[in-house]
Amino acid sequence: MELIIDLSVFRKIKYLELLHKGHIVLVYIALYWWLIRYIWSFFKREKEPMKVLVKGATGQIGYAIVPMIARGIMLGPDQPVILHLLDTEQTNEALNSLKMELLGSAFPLLKQVVATNDNVEACKDVNIAIMIAGYSRKDGMDTKDLMSKNVSIYKDVASVLEQHAAADCKVLVVTNPANTNALILKEFAPSIPEENITCLTRLEHNIALSLIAEKVKVPVSNVKNVIIWGNHYANQYPDINHATVTIKNEEKPVKECISDDHWLKTELITNVKRRGAALNRSQKAKTSALSCASAACDHIHDWVHGTPKGKWVSMGVFSDGSYGIPKDIIYSFPVKCEKGKWSIVQGLTIDALTREKMDVAAKDLQEEISMAKSCLD
Repeated sequence: MELIIDLSVFRKIKYLELLHKGHIVLVYIALYWWLIRYIWSFFKREKEPMKVLVKGATGQIGYAIVPMIARGIMLGPDQPVILHLLDTEQTNEALNSLKMELLGSAFPLLKQVVATNDNVEACKDVNIAIMIAGYSRKDGMDTKDLMSKNVSIYKDVASVLEQHAAADCKVLVVTNPANTNALILKEFAPSIPEENITCLTRLEHNIALSLIAEKVKVPVSNVKNVIIWGNHYANQYPDINHATVTIKNEEKPVKECISDDHWLKTELITNVKRRGAALNRSQKAKTSALSCASAACDHIHDWVHGTPKGKWVSMGVFSDGSYGIPKDIIYSFPVKCEKGKWSIVQGLTIDALTREKMDVAAKDLQEEISMAKSCLD
C-alpha cells in the first residue's frame, strides 16, 4: 500500500510548535520586564522627608535660608523636606506670611511647613536643627549682657531638643558667639552626641576662598583647603599654608600663586574677619543674610553628603585635643565628612605664627566659656 504524506500537515504542526515557543519567549520577556520594573521601583521610590528646624526663621538669615532648604540646596535635589519654622510670639504675623510664601512657591521637595512659636512642636522629631535665633549687640551693651541673653535662649531650647528631636539630630549653631552658644546647648542637652553639635565657620571659610580666587583671577571652585582655626569671630585665624589653586589643570600652593607676602599675612586675614563681621550684621543689610545662609547650607550639605576626596572644609566641632587645642571646647578645625560624620584632618604641619594664633583663639574661647557659665549662676 502506497503511503501518502500530506506535507501541509507537517507544516501546520511545525507552525504550531514555533508559535508555542514564541508564546513561551514572550511570557519570559514579560516576566523579566515586570521584575526589572519592580526592582527599579525601589530605586525610584521617593525618600522619606527630613524634618528641618529653623529657629529664628523670620530674621533675614532665616528668610534667606528657608527657600534654599526647600529647593534642595542643603540636602540634595532628591530629598523631600518638612520645614519647622520657629520664632517668638511677636513674629507670628511674619511667621505665617513666610509659611504662605513657601507654600505658594510650590517647591516640589517641600512636603509640609510647620510655623510655630512653641518649642516642643517645633522640635518634634527634627533631623536637623539650624539655630539662627539670638540677640545682636546693641549700642551700650557689654559682652556679658549679650552673653547672658543668648545663654538663656540656648539653655531653654537645648532641653526641648533633647527630649523631642530625632535621636540622630544634627545641630548647627549660627548665632554669635556661635562656639559658646553651641557649648551651652550641649551642656543642657547631654544625651545629644557631642559630635552632632557644631557651629558655623563656613562663612569665613568661603570668604577666604573667594578672596584668594579674586586675587589669582580664577573661579572660586579652583581654590580649596583653606582653614579657619578657632572662633566664629574675633580671634579666628584664616590659614592658607595648605591651600591650593588649580590653574590650567595644575594644582599649586596658594603661596606659589600669590607672591604678595604682605597681602597674605595681613590684608587677607583682616579682610576675612572684617567681611565676616560685616556680613553677620544681618539687621543692617540683606546681602549678609544670603552669604550666611549659603554657608549654613554648605555646612550641612557636606556634613550629610560628604566632602570630595582631597578636600576639607572648616567646621566648629568638639575638640578632642588635636593640634594641642584644649579638649571639650568647640573650636574650628579642618574636617573631612563621610557618611554623615565628620573627622578632624590630622597630620598638618603648623608653623610658628599659626601656632600662636591658634593658641590665642583657644584662650579667647575659654574666657568666653567662663563668662557664659557665670551667666548661668
